Amino acid sequence: TAQAYRAYFAFIKRPLINSKGEETSAPYGFTAALFKLLREYQPDLLACVFDTAAPTFRHKQFADYKATREKMPEEMVGQLPRIDQIVEALEIPILRLEGFEADDVIGTLAKQGEEAGLDVVMVSGDKDFMQLVTDHVTMLAPARTSDDWKVVDRQGVVEKFGVPPEQVTQVLGLMGDTSDNIPGVPKVGPKTATTLIQQYGTFEAVLENAADVKGKVVSENLIEFADQARLSLDLVTIRTDAPVALDLEGFTLSAIKREKVAPLFEELEFARFLDELPGGDDAASSEPEIPTDYQAISADTLGEWCTQMRLSGRFAIDTETTSLDAMQARLVGISLSAEEAVAGYIPISHQRDIESLDLEQGVHIPNVELELVHEYLGPLLADPEIVKIGQNVKYDLTILEGAGFECKGFTADTMIASYLVDPGERRHNLDRLALDLLGHEMIPIKGLIGTGQRQITFDKVGVAQAVPYACEDADYTFRIFEVLEPQLNSPELRSLFDDMEMPLVTCLLRMEQNGITLDAPFLEEMAKELTTEIERLSQEIYTHAGEQFNLNSTQQLAQILFEKLKLPYGRKTKTGYSTDETVLQDLVASGHGDRLPQLLLEYRQLSKLLSTYVEALPLLVNPNTGRVHTSFNQAVASTGRLSSSDPSLQNIPIRTEMGSRVRQAFIPREGWVLMAADYSQIELRIMAHLSGDPGLLDAFTKDEDVHTRTASAIFDLDPGFVTDDLRRQAKTVNFGLIYGQSAFGLSRQLGIAGPKAAKIIDQYFAQYPGVRGYMDRAIEQARTEGYVTTMLGRRRYIPELSQRNKNVQRAGERLAINTPIQGTAADMMKVALIAVDLDLAASDLRASMLLTVHDELVFEVHPDDVELLTELVRTNMETALELDVPVKVDFGVGNNWLDAH
Repeated sequence: TAQAYRAYFAFIKRPLINSKGEETSAPYGFTAALFKLLREYQPDLLACVFDTAAPTFRHKQFADYKATREKMPEEMVGQLPRIDQIVEALEIPILRLEGFEADDVIGTLAKQGEEAGLDVVMVSGDKDFMQLVTDHVTMLAPARTSDDWKVVDRQGVVEKFGVPPEQVTQVLGLMGDTSDNIPGVPKVGPKTATTLIQQYGTFEAVLENAADVKGKVVSENLIEFADQARLSLDLVTIRTDAPVALDLEGFTLSAIKREKVAPLFEELEFARFLDELPGGDDAASSEPEIPTDYQAISADTLGEWCTQMRLSGRFAIDTETTSLDAMQARLVGISLSAEEAVAGYIPISHQRDIESLDLEQGVHIPNVELELVHEYLGPLLADPEIVKIGQNVKYDLTILEGAGFECKGFTADTMIASYLVDPGERRHNLDRLALDLLGHEMIPIKGLIGTGQRQITFDKVGVAQAVPYACEDADYTFRIFEVLEPQLNSPELRSLFDDMEMPLVTCLLRMEQNGITLDAPFLEEMAKELTTEIERLSQEIYTHAGEQFNLNSTQQLAQILFEKLKLPYGRKTKTGYSTDETVLQDLVASGHGDRLPQLLLEYRQLSKLLSTYVEALPLLVNPNTGRVHTSFNQAVASTGRLSSSDPSLQNIPIRTEMGSRVRQAFIPREGWVLMAADYSQIELRIMAHLSGDPGLLDAFTKDEDVHTRTASAIFDLDPGFVTDDLRRQAKTVNFGLIYGQSAFGLSRQLGIAGPKAAKIIDQYFAQYPGVRGYMDRAIEQARTEGYVTTMLGRRRYIPELSQRNKNVQRAGERLAINTPIQGTAADMMKVALIAVDLDLAASDLRASMLLTVHDELVFEVHPDDVELLTELVRTNMETALELDVPVKVDFGVGNNWLDAH
């Protein structure tokens, strides 16, 4: 059941739904985990253990056992029978035992298996199972945020708990378990519990010596709650004597019968897993994959390979380097493929010569001189008529250009193709595409370079080991594009790919290479200022709280707010009361807690500002250029918006005075200035265009202040009587409704009563009825077609609308309303970026485009060329997309980014 839960919540934001409308998130994720287990660990015996709905002996011992645990979501309950069907079709035994938990059944079987001389593996991430670990019983714990699984042995338990497996229950008994509502001893957390067991040796010894324990509160609680601790110890102890028997014959894994499983997978539309069944197309099936021909390319064969690439007219290319940071990485080798299962690798700067894969001849393949690679491969890379296919080609272009190659014809990117075909998918990396589209598991890079402190760079990998890894990258990049390209053949997607996203790659590449200068002394002074202010806030917080505590500890803060000061708490999570920003904002709005919640918000804002930007930005300066080079990401946001990382420019908190000052640290080169060009109210203008509302169209056509006009309407005032505060409220309404904001959300944001917020929204729609019509149409399109589109045809699928959960449905409605607006604004900016980049490259202007953040472009320009650059940018931005209202661009110039904005 735990694996099903994990799978369900992994897809909670974008549930998997088949063509019949059935949600399949939990069975899909469960099957993926099960197949990974079968494929990678090849167990001899296997059984699946599930909980029952009946109360267990623990509920009889303690009536409140698991009383605080949230009820299983209805959407997940309906998926559980499918998991049973899958397991039964695979002929894997299912065990359930009324009156006991699955943990007890697993614990009993583990003990019996060990006694029978077996090595037992418990597949679970539940820390409670660590009490069962022995020399022959281990855990296989799925990672929370990746596909990796971790083996937990006795040493792993000690690393996690600080005690061996035999003492895990003793630690758990003292600390309790909030997820199961096991009380433990108040004020005894994980660290304290571990320290006590280490100090006194046993659970009972801790209770017997409670009076001597350091810390008055802990000592008193150990005495007062001794019986509660003993009860907790009993509750956390997994039984190993449940009435269940290890069935060696019944648990022996039998071969998968395709005829039993395939019909079920076809019904669920699990195409990926169909290919892994015997008789399917995957490597895991009885039929092997096409044999691969992967070769190391030598100086003698380089010309032949390049000739073959030229004759093919298109080929995949991938680079191996020393770093993920393209601006600092060095080229190690290049792999090429123009045919399925055939690829070659050119070793260029490996640190030692390794024999080739042709072991019979014993040939040693040295590095190929970069000069020779330029001679043969250079003309191909520079030929715009030969199509080069890559996975995240912007990275490879940075590397190749840095190595002196001229690059043209890089017009196919599997990452971008996948993003356009499936914009809701969070990952478009090669490993995921190969697995999902071709059922192939790629060679993991960590197998070559290692992890952690022992990790090496790729140039220290031998050529023999590098060849299969590097060739596979090029081969599967070629294969994946063969799969994705036909899916791009609708006119809208093809145009977005060929005319927008691929040309944008080189535009963003130039911006990344340009970088921007940082004012290091300014950041140094700002860091001092922030540190002083954070210390002052800390002392003021301690005063209001009445004691000092760890300000960064959620548990300690929750104890202060909700137990000591008795403030109303917002919600409880698995680990206790939430103290997130929303909870603190609610406390501020309700006037509870004097100034403490507001002080905590300010403390967090300044601490994040200090660590994320003020201290971190100087560390991102490239030592070779002396500038910061952010990375722009095309395949992240479902709306089509660009994002950036290292640093994340779009997340700089500009709404606060201190946050906006971070932009002061971004400065031009000496003697130049920064210029910012910002679309004015572009999303509202797009809303006017899409809705065709006469009032909005009229306001923008006449260049009126749309927020004042809205305030005049919803507050029934003459425009001359609209105050700054009323205009601010109207602005909140204008932009909030673009995001499908409800009356509840508006009341929260404006700090007004719900009925008043509802009345404001009603008055807004009375003024702008076309907006309501647009919203209804957008939601209806999403319901009937499953997706909405931008003006240029970019799709976003919205499966949330088919969910039974009303909150999920409402979230889907908000996405349906906002995506065409925000996505069109994103497309418009991309069109403008490409046009500006082309015109700027063709001009003699002393100017460079450096940054883009949402609706804004930032340039570095010589003061004498500001006027010409302004006209060039204005023309391209205002004509990027034709709307029924005028498009307006605001400009600013300054000696830093803040002044230019």
